[in-house]
Amino acid sequence: MSGVRPGQLKVYLGAAPGVGKTYRMLDEGRRRAARGTDVVVGFVECHRRPRTEAMLAGLEAVGRLDCGYRGGTFPEMDLKAVLARRPQVALVDELAHTNVPGGGRNTKRWQDVEELLAAGIDVVTALNIQHLESLNDVVEKITGVPQSETVPDDVVRRAQQIELVDMAPEGLRRRMAHGNIYAPAKVDAALANHFRPGNLTALRELALQWVAGQVDAALLRHRSEQGVARVWEARERVVVALTGGSEGETLIRRAARIGALPRALTFVRAGQAPPARGDLLAVHVTRSDGLAAGASHSALVRQRRLVESLGGSYHSVVGDDVPTALVEFARAENATQLVLGTSRRGRLERFLTGSGIGETVVALSRDIDVHMVTHERAGRGRLLPSRRRTLPTSRLVAGPIAGLVLPVLLTFGLDGLRGPLNLTSEALLYLLAVVGVACIGGVASAVIASLTASLLLNYWFMPPVGEFTMADANSMLALGVFAVVAATVAAVVDRSLRLARRSARATAEAETMSSLAGSIVRGDEAIPALLERTRETFGMASAELVEEPPGAGASGTGGALSVPVGTGNWLLLRGRTLPSSERRVLAAFAAHVGAAVERARLAERAAEVEPVKAADRMRTALLRAVGHDLRTPLAAVLAAVSSLRSRDVDFSAEDRDELLASAEESLAKLDRLVENLLDLSRLQAGALTLKTRATALEEVLPLALDSLPGHAADIEVRSLEEIPAVLADPPLLERVIANLVGNAARHSPPGVPVLVSASALGGRVELRVVDRGPGVPPADREQVFEPFQRLGDTDNTTGLGLGLALSRGLTEAMDGTLTPEDTPGGGLTMVLSLPFAGAAGKGARR
Repeated sequence: MSGVRPGQLKVYLGAAPGVGKTYRMLDEGRRRAARGTDVVVGFVECHRRPRTEAMLAGLEAVGRLDCGYRGGTFPEMDLKAVLARRPQVALVDELAHTNVPGGGRNTKRWQDVEELLAAGIDVVTALNIQHLESLNDVVEKITGVPQSETVPDDVVRRAQQIELVDMAPEGLRRRMAHGNIYAPAKVDAALANHFRPGNLTALRELALQWVAGQVDAALLRHRSEQGVARVWEARERVVVALTGGSEGETLIRRAARIGALPRALTFVRAGQAPPARGDLLAVHVTRSDGLAAGASHSALVRQRRLVESLGGSYHSVVGDDVPTALVEFARAENATQLVLGTSRRGRLERFLTGSGIGETVVALSRDIDVHMVTHERAGRGRLLPSRRRTLPTSRLVAGPIAGLVLPVLLTFGLDGLRGPLNLTSEALLYLLAVVGVACIGGVASAVIASLTASLLLNYWFMPPVGEFTMADANSMLALGVFAVVAATVAAVVDRSLRLARRSARATAEAETMSSLAGSIVRGDEAIPALLERTRETFGMASAELVEEPPGAGASGTGGALSVPVGTGNWLLLRGRTLPSSERRVLAAFAAHVGAAVERARLAERAAEVEPVKAADRMRTALLRAVGHDLRTPLAAVLAAVSSLRSRDVDFSAEDRDELLASAEESLAKLDRLVENLLDLSRLQAGALTLKTRATALEEVLPLALDSLPGHAADIEVRSLEEIPAVLADPPLLERVIANLVGNAARHSPPGVPVLVSASALGGRVELRVVDRGPGVPPADREQVFEPFQRLGDTDNTTGLGLGLALSRGLTEAMDGTLTPEDTPGGGLTMVLSLPFAGAAGKGARR
């Protein structure tokens, strides 16, 4: 629908059902309608809450669409009607809801909402934190209940407004106890399970942290768009700089304490429990000229683990100017404090080389607080290679000065030793001074030292003393030797420094790529992790994957740098201009991104092919199995009918009854086989009709055992009178139990009965079918639930191998589970678990 402005999405997010999301959504709808906005109710689920239902008064509601499914009728949002009505604002509840199959063109309600937004309709919706896809496994660990209805995080993140509807756990439990959330019959079970104080507290913290993360991301986006350079202290955020030295762990722990202290003091003064610590970010700056050369990779790995164990995050950035890179990273992350270790250089080194990284960071930090932390390595370090030059500025200045001063000082010293030393010794000492100056300042300093030493040696120690006899051939030779030796030594020193610089650059790049690989291995989404790592490593404002770059090649036009990755994709970075030394590392990053994109494409293609392969395997197995198992009963029926129709044999009444009984038994077997195949296909297609009701096991179990006449004497049933009724479809439950008992009886040794018992615990009933057969190895247990699988423990005359596969499918359709366990002493126990009839329902889905 081109030319239509997309609608705006607003989400009311809550930690649990009953906090008031739907009420707030309806209240906003009423307020907008009072201001003259065209508001309609697309779908709202009030859960029979009188106060929520009262909020519907005065709001226009689009009629619901009644959809039939498995013998029942379920109301759904009529998407076509809402689109045809075209209101300005639509109120749509339960964003994570799964639509009834066949009720519309979309599987999920959030997909319906996206259609409304694309049509230019603003949508106000409600969602619980437990339904966010990224938190699905975390919520399951907290509540013990997996969430089948989820919403992709990106759908919620794209909302223009996300408003948290918060309530303390104690207040929510009181609201539950007063009957304002669930019906009175469900209150006790809810308070004892999902609404336990610990669960509610954990879910509330999840909701607060997730919303805080979205607010922080929006703040960073706003600062980037508006070019805000100053730090906004909206949230305590501490950056600790790591060099890879042994002092790193001390700095990390100190930074963690710094981040926790201010917020804890604030909340203690207010009489509240302190919240989680402020954000902790550890950063290691890798310089292309070798800053990382003095770093220990193993130390950085240990420090990274320590940071992550303290709830922080580790970052690696590339920058030629370490202080500037640190401050720019801190500003980009809106950090409020920066923690560094005191210099590892000694006093002499600091005197010769000037201010270090710490002093420069303090000068650049402005509104960021800088903490200089002492450690045991302070003053014991060594000089690091320079940036941009083969020799640092301090040595380039000190070299010529030493070339002038050192020969003069040596002359004063040798003047008092004229007697013991001869001219040869004096010349060698001057030569040694020239070598020392060459090591400090390179070629130019060595030339200055050689000239100074030659003149002084000639004037003070070569006859005639006190005169410059430059015309003397020996003096000219001495000067030439000094110059050649000095130049040779300076060249050797300069070459060694270049080689060391090149080696340090390679080490730095290798450590950067190693850090990149580690972040990808730990992440679940390779491409987003790569893009984020690329952005922060090179200090760029943004990094994204596009199909059409703004310019050709690795260009930097318009403040954007585009690098090709694979076929048809480009890595687009916006921000500062990268020097050539960093672009080489960027090319390696781009290669990783290209490989990740290609892997994602291959995985997508494999996912598309897998259902076809599964269907093909199923069809092949079915044809192989049916070839025998359908033919056997058909052959028996055909033989019996042919015999009865034969006029060559005069059968007695007893023989005739036996043939009819054989035909009847074969037809019954064939009927069960076809029924199993049909039910299995219905299960796989989601078209099996269920009619669930309260069902007592003592009502179903006798019927299931009656269908196993050959094994009835080998079954022992424990008392089931005190077991609560379960919510199930009685005929389907009967078939499940018959399959389980029949399978156990076939594998039990002769004379050893199959034990059937039941117990009730935690709102569910567990029915156990115990046999004393050979059992199934743990590695093969899931295979017994695959169709047409018998694991080789029986011959091909025992059936298609559909029994357990069908039993598990029917059980899961009734909201139950079927799991195998070892029988103590040998054998296999099948555990069938179903919910109480009084405890089942739609569940806490709002």
